[in-house]
Amino acid sequence: MFELGFSARNVLIGASLLGVAGGLLGSFALLRRQSLLGDALAHAALPGVCLAFLLTGSKSPGVLLAGALVAGLLGALIILAIVRNSRIKEDTSIGIVLSVFFGGGIVLLTVIQKMPMGNQTGLDKYLFGQAATLMPRDLRVMGVLVAIVLVLTWLFYKEFKLLCFDREFQASLGTPVRWLEILMTTLLVTVVVIGLQTVGVVLVVATLITPAAAARQWTERLGVMLFLAVVIGGGSGALGALWSASAASMPTGPVIVLCSSGALVLSILFGRSRGILWSSLRARTVAQRIRRENLLKDLYRWGESPGEDWTSEVSINLLTGMRGQGASRLLRVARALRRRGLLERTNAGMRLTPDGLLQAESIVRKHRLWETYLTRKLDLASDHVHRDADLMEHALDEEAVALLDERLGYPGIDPHGQPIPPRRAA
Repeated sequence: MFELGFSARNVLIGASLLGVAGGLLGSFALLRRQSLLGDALAHAALPGVCLAFLLTGSKSPGVLLAGALVAGLLGALIILAIVRNSRIKEDTSIGIVLSVFFGGGIVLLTVIQKMPMGNQTGLDKYLFGQAATLMPRDLRVMGVLVAIVLVLTWLFYKEFKLLCFDREFQASLGTPVRWLEILMTTLLVTVVVIGLQTVGVVLVVATLITPAAAARQWTERLGVMLFLAVVIGGGSGALGALWSASAASMPTGPVIVLCSSGALVLSILFGRSRGILWSSLRARTVAQRIRRENLLKDLYRWGESPGEDWTSEVSINLLTGMRGQGASRLLRVARALRRRGLLERTNAGMRLTPDGLLQAESIVRKHRLWETYLTRKLDLASDHVHRDADLMEHALDEEAVALLDERLGYPGIDPHGQPIPPRRAA
């Protein structure tokens, strides 16, 4: 274990504050598909830092960050103006503002460095950040700004939520949507300003988007996503600060980004909502359920054949021919159904149990009701509805089926002249 010094403690606090604010506002930017906006605002802040120094001659972080805030807001307004008053799309306008402002900032930075004592201004630290220069007064400013961001986000949480998911509906309610967008953008610029001294212009966007993208892999609920993004962002900031403090000459900003990127990789792999592993498991589970339901349906349809009933035994060879699948897979599906008490094996093959018949009837009922709906309501030909019904029979729940049955007037025959099984209690 090592003991944190004065500078390391400042870095730890500052990086954690940045991670919390970045994860929170980055989530809204991600959901609004404005991930590049944070990058543009960060690059737009550089000329503001340089102009603040040229106009005041002060190297005070408060003055320089105030200039960055003004330049960032100006960049955001220019992006909005371009989108509103031209045919240029938002992503293109973001690229324009990013490149023009950043190019102007580099020019101004070069001019300043050629001035007497220009190399001692330390403005180049705003490119890649220099967290070790954080002082208690800087932390107080960051703390106040983070508090403002948190309070305003809490106050306008419902409005921000609706803005992310249904902007048109929110506008129809009479909400000043344009002002809400300006407020959200202002908060995003504020977070960018908070991060300039810690991670710099180039990397600050990673503290916005990476925690939000990681949190998105775990949940479909906004409140939970915001909480996880704050935890991942703050945790990555703290871990990066501790890591850089424990290793000599390790830059804090890039290490913070690496920590948050590691969290993103783990989330992409193991995230419960959208992670690769869980998505694969869910897809496999759904595929297995569909195969079980298809076998039940095949057994039911065989029972409708002339001279047969649902107690009839069906051979393995016949079933493999009906579905065009191998006997080994069919037997695996049959074993799964037998474990659930829906099917029993016989000397000649297999047949449905009473519970299996009820479930098979439910599947066939969904299939034939959907075919009836497509032919009656959408005027599709009866020979064009089977494939779609094959998909929908696995997706419709009982509530949807009951509503469909009611809307169709409780039909008894499907478009192909086959009887639609009645609704039965499971």
